[in-house]
Amino acid sequence: MQPGHLELWWATTGTAGKASDQVPDPGQEPPTRPAILGIAKSVGGDPGSGVIRHKVDRYRFEQVTKTLKDPQRQYTITKGPGRRDFDLQTPKPQNRPPTMASPTPSSSPGGPNSFPTKPTRENPVIIVGAGLSGLVAAFELSRANIPTLLLDQEPRSSLGGQAFWSLGGLFMVNSSFQRRMGIRDSRSLALRDWLSSAQFDKLEKEDYWPRQWAEAFVNFATDEMEDYVKARGLGFLVNVGWAERGDGRGAKGHGNSVPRFHVSWGTGPEVVRVFKEPVEKKEKEGVVEMRFRHCVDEILTDENGRAVGVKGRVLEEEGKEFVRGLSSSRQVKGEFEIRGAAVIIASGGIGGNLEKVKQNWPIDRLGPKVPATMVMGVPAHVDGRMIDIAEGVGASVINKDRMWHYTEGLKNWDPIWPGHGIRVLPAPSSLWLDATGKRLPPFLFPGCDTLATLKHICSTGYDYSWFICNRTIAAREFALSGSEQNPDITNKSIIQTLRQRVFSSNGTIPVQNFIKHGEDFVVKDNLEDLVAGMNELMEKTGGQRLDYAAIKEEVEARDSQFENPYSKDAQAMLINSTKNYWPDKKSRVAPPHKLLDKKYGPLIAIRMNLLTRKTLGGIETNLSSNVMRTDGTPFPGLYAVGEAAGFGGGGVHGYNSLEGTFLGGCIFSGRAAGRAIVEEVLGSKGLLQAKL
Repeated sequence: MQPGHLELWWATTGTAGKASDQVPDPGQEPPTRPAILGIAKSVGGDPGSGVIRHKVDRYRFEQVTKTLKDPQRQYTITKGPGRRDFDLQTPKPQNRPPTMASPTPSSSPGGPNSFPTKPTRENPVIIVGAGLSGLVAAFELSRANIPTLLLDQEPRSSLGGQAFWSLGGLFMVNSSFQRRMGIRDSRSLALRDWLSSAQFDKLEKEDYWPRQWAEAFVNFATDEMEDYVKARGLGFLVNVGWAERGDGRGAKGHGNSVPRFHVSWGTGPEVVRVFKEPVEKKEKEGVVEMRFRHCVDEILTDENGRAVGVKGRVLEEEGKEFVRGLSSSRQVKGEFEIRGAAVIIASGGIGGNLEKVKQNWPIDRLGPKVPATMVMGVPAHVDGRMIDIAEGVGASVINKDRMWHYTEGLKNWDPIWPGHGIRVLPAPSSLWLDATGKRLPPFLFPGCDTLATLKHICSTGYDYSWFICNRTIAAREFALSGSEQNPDITNKSIIQTLRQRVFSSNGTIPVQNFIKHGEDFVVKDNLEDLVAGMNELMEKTGGQRLDYAAIKEEVEARDSQFENPYSKDAQAMLINSTKNYWPDKKSRVAPPHKLLDKKYGPLIAIRMNLLTRKTLGGIETNLSSNVMRTDGTPFPGLYAVGEAAGFGGGGVHGYNSLEGTFLGGCIFSGRAAGRAIVEEVLGSKGLLQAKL
């Protein structure tokens, strides 16, 4: 497409058509019962660059107005409430900014979701939850000087929520970092990977909005994510990680076709900082207010069903020495009731509530046995209460059985919260055995397919599995999740990052500490002693005793495939293929070798526990992060973002994640809610001024 070229796509019952540079004259009859599926306008000379897309649907909203422009004419396509025909008319001049892949308001000013009164300090926009998605929403609102109140049940030291503890990975498509690495990525490839992994199968209902969010997020990750976070001051490691490498079922299977995992330079705390600092600046100016130790128990609605505030309990303050992540007091000091112009739920998921995880466990998809024990990837206050509270006032909560839990969990030898677990982010060389000592089948190799591996482990009747490797593999291939487990990157030390990750033969200091102190680790000089040590650990914990002869056969069979650079073993082929990506070859994957080769020893066995983490379902929202009611209509004044909304729409990931999409989903959904409210309150001109 050339600059200024306009394309209008429509679809009618059973047919689809396209009008290119053919905007009808005013009054001309449009196609029968059309649903406008997309509007695209090239703003650059290169086809496929700078494309603006917007998706709407004739069934799920009451009124949408969009302006189409070409160099000569300007028209508005309007869908009226309760109608299925579109009118084309010459509008009054407007200054509507382009919003590539940006969700738009659920209704135009004056519609069913418009604000009865503009937000004021006495009637602010209320955000429940001061994690990343809440901060991003507050950031967008505060840029337009819209009075905003952030509430959180935890102390101020927990500002930023679970994003603070993260590795800071973001899923981006065709980024400058990928291009520098010679990675050829594209919007179409990323969307194919996403949809193949998501496996949306309820498009008429539960997956209606999640499917639209998926495409919108891929567009955002392609067109805007990098520029948006860089403009806030966020930087990245130069090499791009390759997470969720795939299930081996071909191009239509789960997984990332190319590396897309961009680790923030400074990890999770830096991702939080770039949004926290401008919000705190607006707090000093009086635009934003933050109230901590405020636990919301109820969403207030008016006689018209609009969300108009919250009420709950004020918890006692913690001392200045309180450490983020510790269990805080639930002693009640008082009560509160706050009225607001709108309410945004940004309270997180259910990963800290093991009973709720078990209650929603899908035994048909994740194995016939609900795990009896898991280590906890998030603190206990991540309990999903606000999702239930929203459901109680009529919000649609969907896809409750979709979750994302890890299979490579370690019991933290230096825990912060009860049951604190840390995930190993492995490269592909370790031998993976189930609790009985049998090798996991292809393509269940380290770093390939999280949920398929989870299902397989649960089907064995046990809640754990085993890695067998050696010091060389552990040093090169074990990365640990969490900002506190990566102090070199978190503290932005180039020297320490190179020293520990490129030039060290022992791995990072945190990995060395886990090998030395972690109760899940067994380190021995030979295989017989290693298996004996594994059995000693099982005697302490009540696990399955292992047979040395069977383990020896599995290890020697694996090692036989490393006599030559050729192999019939799928894992050996995977290891060899990683050498094609030079950052992996140089710093992430150990040279192919036999596990029993003493040159690479000693041998290490690791009990891998199941680890709770993410909620993939949640509160259903449209593309503005406006909550949907159970009857499919927008809930006036109520929004949901981040994990509470399944990271967008009530389940943008479908059944599987591609990784790096959790922080990205918090940013994208929080941004959508903030910008939707800004446009609702101030109109398009106000939104443009806020962006500038």
